[in-house]
Amino acid sequence: MKIIQTKSYDEMSEKACELILEQVQKSEAPVLGLATGSTPEGLYQQLIDQYKAGNVSFKNATTFNLDEYAGLAADDPNSYKYYMNDKLFNHIDLPAERAFVPRGDAENREKECRDYEALIADAGHVDLQVLGLGLNGHIGFNEPGTPLESRTHVVDLDESTRKANARFFPSIEDVPAQALTMGIGTIMESGQIVMLVSGEKKADAVKQLVNGEVTADMPASILQRHENVILIGDERALSKL
Repeated sequence: MKIIQTKSYDEMSEKACELILEQVQKSEAPVLGLATGSTPEGLYQQLIDQYKAGNVSFKNATTFNLDEYAGLAADDPNSYKYYMNDKLFNHIDLPAERAFVPRGDAENREKECRDYEALIADAGHVDLQVLGLGLNGHIGFNEPGTPLESRTHVVDLDESTRKANARFFPSIEDVPAQALTMGIGTIMESGQIVMLVSGEKKADAVKQLVNGEVTADMPASILQRHENVILIGDERALSKL
């Protein structure tokens, strides 16, 4: 695992942007794995800026998002599809039909997970996967205890995860109790993984991720076994390494 320490959130976002631009520019049909939450927002703004400056095109790219809340339609302002449209997709030339996010309002969620897994397989594999890190060590919505070989599945969200995400909803009662998420095994098949961490509140989880034992109780610890992981974090997030 390569670790890049930055002095600020903005520098973290810039470093991640450089890696994505490199991947997009060297591949005829790049496949990117994307994440949501507050951490990658700076990265997405950087990508928009680079696109508007004429430095990159996403017209040949395909993207797969990690997860989506169960029960939320794509046009729900709290859905991750809405987030991605707002923060990135609506501002670049990525074809809408190749911007994949699990359908949270699918009638048969288990079938949606199987279909999503098949879409990823048909694309070959994810060339570069962007990850954030949950306070409890989750990646995607793979909560502690998720089997390390898991594929795309429906998950019951941990109470700590729902509390952490409640700031995006009117109240914690409005945070869905379930989500659809890429599995840990699916994530591990990505060619390269770029994890972004920012802020002192992530320091304990980062310490466990890098120096702890590999265990399903700390899902992100599995990244120790991946051949090409780059962890980019600001000084506060990496303060306990």
